[in-house]
This record gives sequence, structure tokens and C-alpha cells, in this order.
Amino acid sequence: MTDTIDSQSPLFLSTTIPTAPPDFRSGFIAIIGRPNVGKSTLMNQMVGQKIAITSPVAQTTRNRLKGILTTDKAQMIFVDTPGIHKPHHELGKVLVKNAQNSINTVDVVLFVVDSTVKLGRGDRYIAELLMETNPTVILGLNKSDQQPENSQEIDEGYLELAESQKWITVKFSAIDGTGLDGLQERLREKLQPGPYYYPPELVTDQPERFIMGELVREQILLQTRQEIPHSVAVVIEQVEETPTITRVFAAINVERDSQKGIIIGKNGNMLKAIGTEARNAIQKLIAGDVYLKLFVKVEPKWRQSRPQLAEFGYRVEE
Repeated sequence: MTDTIDSQSPLFLSTTIPTAPPDFRSGFIAIIGRPNVGKSTLMNQMVGQKIAITSPVAQTTRNRLKGILTTDKAQMIFVDTPGIHKPHHELGKVLVKNAQNSINTVDVVLFVVDSTVKLGRGDRYIAELLMETNPTVILGLNKSDQQPENSQEIDEGYLELAESQKWITVKFSAIDGTGLDGLQERLREKLQPGPYYYPPELVTDQPERFIMGELVREQILLQTRQEIPHSVAVVIEQVEETPTITRVFAAINVERDSQKGIIIGKNGNMLKAIGTEARNAIQKLIAGDVYLKLFVKVEPKWRQSRPQLAEFGYRVEE
């Protein structure tokens, strides 16, 4: 027997939310920064599981994805935001607006910078946004494992910025985990006493269907690199579950016929490679066998259309 499901239940959701002890702390932490500074990699490391996609392509994150870390002392709900940048289309405007909205709706802001390069205009722009809203901020210097030997001058620029605003600074590597224990403790100290917002075993508030779509999009970014940077939206159209296999049907939406040709590739080889790697990732997600069917559709100028953006799941979040 085959059941059609919508996969709308968040991963590992239970119905039991325990009562927090008196010294328990909890709250929401927005991870913000320029594109490609390692925000999604950091959140995956903090929660101990891959829930946000990563790629060498900037502006990978599109939705405000929540990752949940629960310890004996605290529950930290991380909000992974799109990289703040100058938008060039309606999609970009929606993404940046959502990232900016996060600043005003969380308890702590973790401002992540790339410590392999000097403080630049993009970081200063984000710092100015934070100064206007005056949230509790921790400045995180990521990529410590990749810093050049003469990194003191780089660090000094960020430390001067933090000192001028009385921000705490923490240096770490989201890739190898160095310094993350210290970062976690600093974040916990900045949270107020509070309850469990989610069951302790929950690692994200997003449904499996959303994560599946993101895993497909990740492989498109990785396989095509700069050829199809941001013109792709993946929609999981149907999920069918049987006792032995889960069948997933996904539509890959692009803006031009030429992009469709790149994704399909010669003799369908590119689409096959995307499907193989995405299927492997989805199988790890659900811990079961998966059949993945991909379709490629052309939707001209979808990034410029607010109705189409909403249809694909991109809305301004209040």
C-alpha cells in the first residue's frame, strides 16, 4: 500500500516539552553576516546535524532556517539568515529584508565575519544596522583555521569595532569546530532564564519536505558552480511513502532555456549527477531508501515576481 504524505512534520518532533529547571536559559539567536562567511556551516556544527545547505557560491541561504541546540543548561534556537548584500532583484530584496527583520526579533545577534580578510565595507554596513537597533551582539571571527600568519592586523580591525560598541568577540572555526565550546558558553551567558521552546530532541522547526528541497538545490549549486548561481528554485511536489522506499518528486525551476540545458547536461549527465548526490543526502536525512525524480521547468523572470516568489516559498517574514 502506498500513502501520499506532505512531510510537514519537523524533524524528530515529539509531543513532550519538559519543564525547565530554575537555572535553565533559552532564547533565539540570529546568525547574520555577509554572504559566504560560513553562517550555515556554523549552524550545522552547533546543532550537530546538517540542516542548512552549504556551497562555495555566495548567498546560498534563502529562508530563515531555525536550528535548535538543547543542552542540560540551555536551549538555543539559531536563526540562519541570508547574507546581507545589495539586492539586484525582488528575490534579493526579500532575502535582505528577512535578514534585517531577524535583528529585531531575537534575543542575541551573532555577527559572523570572515577573519581571513580585513574589515570591509560590507561588514561596516552590517555593523551600522546593528548600531541602529542596538541588540545584544557577539562578534564571531570565523575561519580561524584559515588565517594567514600575519593575522594580527586583520584581528585588530574587528577588535576595534567590537570595543567601540562594547561587543564580545569570539574566534572560532565552523569547519573544524575549534573555539565552538567557548562560543556556545558565551551565547548561553547572554540568554535570559527561560523555558524549553521546543522538545529537547528537535534539531529544526522546518518540515522534511523543505529540507529535501534544499538538499536538491545544494547539489545544483555544487555541480553547476557559477553557471547557475541563483536562478534556481526547487519545489518538492509530492512525497510518497511505502514500508520499503520513499518516492520524492521535485521540480527544478529556472528562468531561461539555456539554464535548463545546463542543468540537464549532455545526455542528461548533469541532472543524473545532481539526482544521485541529492538522493544520497535525502537518504541520510530520513534514514531510509529513496527514489528521487527530478523535473526541470522554465519559469521566466520568477525572481522578479512577488506572486511567484511566494509560490516558491519566498515571502517577507515579519
